[in-house]
Amino acid sequence: MSTPVLKASMHVPPMGEAARVLQEGLAKNFENVTVNVVDCPDLTQEPFLLSAKGICGSPRLADVGGPPYLLPLAQRDKVFNFPLISKLVNLPGAFIVGAGAGPCHVVGVNSELIGNVKVPETDTGTAINNSYIAKTENDACVLEKVNSTDFCLMGNFLCSEGKPGKVIEVVASRRTGPDNFMTSLRTSLADHYNTRPVALGGTFLIESGKANLHIMPDFSKTPLKSDEDVNNWLKFFEMDAPLVCLGELVSHDPDLDLRTEHFHCFSTHGQGGHYHYDTTPNEVKYRAYFSLAEFVYRIDQPKETHKVGR
Repeated sequence: MSTPVLKASMHVPPMGEAARVLQEGLAKNFENVTVNVVDCPDLTQEPFLLSAKGICGSPRLADVGGPPYLLPLAQRDKVFNFPLISKLVNLPGAFIVGAGAGPCHVVGVNSELIGNVKVPETDTGTAINNSYIAKTENDACVLEKVNSTDFCLMGNFLCSEGKPGKVIEVVASRRTGPDNFMTSLRTSLADHYNTRPVALGGTFLIESGKANLHIMPDFSKTPLKSDEDVNNWLKFFEMDAPLVCLGELVSHDPDLDLRTEHFHCFSTHGQGGHYHYDTTPNEVKYRAYFSLAEFVYRIDQPKETHKVGR
């Protein structure tokens, strides 16, 4: 059975203009903010350790499935894979980074996926896969590499050719406002561009401080019908920098039932999961590299939807 796909064009402002909008908006939530257009650094190097050098070249977002496939009860038959996503977004050999639900049929339990895959150009090629999953064991975080290119239920990814090029660099520290980093980025764009949807994807590093992350435990046997139910089910942790976060955001949903912001984090010290907010506002420092996406591909949009768990 073919996977349904809808495609929407994004508003792509000049990078310099978007940088100025982010500079002005982020200043409402951070004491120190610098936003510039720069050459993308080699993201295969530490601390990012990505599967391609850059996040440029035909950037586009893939919004796959969604929380309605997890809640109120998980639809475990919803299994996707990155080579398929590469084809569905019309980008053979795509470099794909972002946040999703791990392959439960591979891991054995539900988990958070930190996707970081360079899909091969041909069906017989080998993927470069540096993805992680974060799961819970005895109420503790377990972060481990996952070799599979499958994922389940949902995912929010930046897809690109993985090339070097111009990107938006954001450096922000000492949070003074109520919004977390990704929400500050999104609302900065939304306030300026209104109903013109602007999409960012890529990576941000929490260089210093601590952050609140969650990890989904194994699937709930009882229906989760409200945000309160979900928060009681999730496992929350305070985790330590440095944390590398991968994902995307969209300033305005063009009636595609998008998840408007979603980032997952990994580290080399065994911590990772779904980013919520920093817990040490005076100490936190973020460094980010983003591409402006040209399109959003809405893949396998749930027919029955809700806003729980977003």
